[in-house]
Amino acid sequence: MKTKTLILFYVILLFTILNKAEAQSKISQSNPGPYILACGASSDAKDSDGRTWRSDSKFLSSSKDAITATAQYQDPSLPSAVPYMTARIFTSQSTYNISVPKNNRLLLRLHFYPSIYSNLNPNDSYFGVIANEFTLLKNFSASITARALTQAYIVREFSLSPSQSGNLNVTIFPSSQQNGSYAFVNGIEVFTMPDIFLPAALVGFSDQTVDVGSSCLQTMTRLNVGGQYISAINDSGGLDRTWYDDTPYLFGAASGVTSQADKDVKIQYSNDVTESIAPLNVYRTARSMGPNGTVNKNYNLTWVFQVDANFTYVVRFHFCEFQLDKLNQRVFDIFVNNQTAQPSADVIAWAGSPGVPVYKDYAVYVSDQPDYDEELWVAMHPSASMKPEYYDAILNGLEIFKLNDTEGNLAGLNPTPSVMPTGAEKTKEFSTSRSSNSAHVIGGIAGGAAGCVIAFVVIIVITRKKKNFNRSKSGSCSGNWLPIYGSSHTSTSKSTISGRSSAGSHLSSLAGGLCRHFSLGEIKYGSKNFDESRVIGVGGFGKVYKGVIDGGTKVAIKRSNPSSEQGVNEFETEIEMLSKLRHKHLVSLIGFCEEQGEMILVYDYMANGTLREHLYRGDKPCLSWKKRLEICIGAAKGLHYLHTGAKYTIIHRDVKTTNILLDENWEAKVSDFGLSKTGPNLNQTHVSTMVKGSFGYLDPEYFRRQQLTEKSDVYSFGVVLFEVLCARPALNPSLPKEQVSLADWALSCLRKGELGEIIDPRLEGQINPECLEKFSETAEKCLADHGIERPSMGDVLWNLEFALQLQENPDQAANFVAVEKPDHAAAHLQMLRIIDEDNVLGEEETDDSSSGVVFSQMVNQRGR
Repeated sequence: MKTKTLILFYVILLFTILNKAEAQSKISQSNPGPYILACGASSDAKDSDGRTWRSDSKFLSSSKDAITATAQYQDPSLPSAVPYMTARIFTSQSTYNISVPKNNRLLLRLHFYPSIYSNLNPNDSYFGVIANEFTLLKNFSASITARALTQAYIVREFSLSPSQSGNLNVTIFPSSQQNGSYAFVNGIEVFTMPDIFLPAALVGFSDQTVDVGSSCLQTMTRLNVGGQYISAINDSGGLDRTWYDDTPYLFGAASGVTSQADKDVKIQYSNDVTESIAPLNVYRTARSMGPNGTVNKNYNLTWVFQVDANFTYVVRFHFCEFQLDKLNQRVFDIFVNNQTAQPSADVIAWAGSPGVPVYKDYAVYVSDQPDYDEELWVAMHPSASMKPEYYDAILNGLEIFKLNDTEGNLAGLNPTPSVMPTGAEKTKEFSTSRSSNSAHVIGGIAGGAAGCVIAFVVIIVITRKKKNFNRSKSGSCSGNWLPIYGSSHTSTSKSTISGRSSAGSHLSSLAGGLCRHFSLGEIKYGSKNFDESRVIGVGGFGKVYKGVIDGGTKVAIKRSNPSSEQGVNEFETEIEMLSKLRHKHLVSLIGFCEEQGEMILVYDYMANGTLREHLYRGDKPCLSWKKRLEICIGAAKGLHYLHTGAKYTIIHRDVKTTNILLDENWEAKVSDFGLSKTGPNLNQTHVSTMVKGSFGYLDPEYFRRQQLTEKSDVYSFGVVLFEVLCARPALNPSLPKEQVSLADWALSCLRKGELGEIIDPRLEGQINPECLEKFSETAEKCLADHGIERPSMGDVLWNLEFALQLQENPDQAANFVAVEKPDHAAAHLQMLRIIDEDNVLGEEETDDSSSGVVFSQMVNQRGR
């Protein structure tokens, strides 16, 4: 009896399990997904956030002309190897068929990593993407887009209108506009999402709205305003969205203050705002204008975004008031593209009580007229007419969506590419042929000349349009397009903005508009309140501290000494110069702080310190001769770019071994631009200016005549070369009179044939005689009394690269003796007629591959 009962129990249990499985299967079929697909992957894999990516193979309708491939290079900035290191390559039209619930809005995310796959050139990839009859991308180049944004990978996110059929068809096809083109994709994500889009008020037309719900949208921007980056795994609503810091998009001097809700403040959703709208972390942080109402009435809190022209955009504002609790305490006006989107906004009035999130959508059409310049401006200003208790504004989050046009199109044009190398380009550099064939040498000369001249041509031709943004409310402000990595800072009235004194603000709108503005609190926290144990250097400007920002990024914090002779002008010049320049061999300025009388600059941390520390006056390891040569070459590349590669000639004016820094890979980077000057124009031979610089390195002609040219830097660099060779200071007053100046003493010894007696004894047996001869000859020419007799930095670099060849491969280097340096002027005249879109350079940004250095492109057969 017990046995029969037990059998009956197991039968019932089995039927229960089967029924439950069948029910779950039906639920899964009616609401499949989300789909997170790693394209080209052979099996499931997890990314760095722990999300599982499935293989895409069973979702392809046809894989006949689709191949799988692995990227040849993993860019360090990739967030994860999955899904970016595998790709699906298409040489003809192919479609992904994905089952989705009927009548549900969908979130589609496409991932692209333009690298080298199966020896395919990423520059040849142009393609389109159509999803359920909406054109998402057209003639799209992921390679160009990545270079323009200086990013390694691209993510495109779309919100698709509900599907009637229960199918999502994503069709990818090579562009017919480009011969030999191919398409590729690395990752596809598909999520079912609630319809969170209601009709949006059309800015400028109070009685009109835009039907957003029936449109297909592209996410242009998603910002956690006043807060930090929120990763996909920390998003809410099961949509895996990423929220970014708003700092890079801020415009103007007064970026306001950020705040965070106290732990005891409860933030809770309402019936109108659920977790699918935004995570609570967005509503727990905010940016407001600051505590000084008088100041707030004289400026707007403003953000600027680059968008595609001739489309309608929906701007979604997220609000949550967690500081105030009464009506009319904080009332403000909202402007979109210089038009009033919302007068007298009162968050408490909208939400009904504090701690309750609300959002507002406004639609605006961006035309291609000059006044818009493909930018979208968002501004907020206290509503003085309402006489609120506090003249202030607040914002917690911001999203911008592009709506499809009447033809169902969302695709914009490819952007103007930047010269920052992508992963694919880096792979090309490392795979450079080692062949010393003379044909390769000639090709290198031609390619180098072309790069040099194209850079010159494009710098003249391509200049960004300047845009003035005039506000109809109190005050006005104007400025240029804000780079994605910068925030602006302009002089303001003598009062406090965001808790910092602006009475001593000396930065022009241009200077502060190109890099990040740190608060003094961030600087003190990152440097442990300027702990003396963190001092890593002391210079004419002040002490330099090792610090940490953004939770772990190492930086160098240069703090001005109030008694220093280098002050306001040097501070401003450093920001103006470095924030506009990007080069592998120039130190990167991250940002600045100007609060409470402090003038502080924040740079990338250079792990190996200054060049001088490794030559003498330090306990650092001795550098080998080859490493010293490579460092000199790197510094010469940086200086050559300043002289010829930027928009204007830039003269450093303080070239010395303490201003040549070494990163963790021993790459040389020129630093300290506080004394830099813009060089003469085409109608001038020099710049007349007061003599500034460091004794021992000063150009005697500049000192005598107070006429500055780029050859003054060449002279200083000549001193550096002898300093590297001899490992002794440029000036040493303790030595006999004839030996005090290194430049004079080295030239004297060289002419007497006694140079070997003053070479760093630690280099004994390391220097090839031919290399020493070429190196010392180069240094000697740099130190010529008259600037006209000195070589250009390009020629100095040419000779140093040749010296390195003589050091490493003296027999092979003999092949280069017959190769003359190219005639840059002749090449320029010839190449003015050339238009090479694949090599177009940015206005003020370059890398070694485009610096105009001809010999450095073709001599170094080891690859870079």
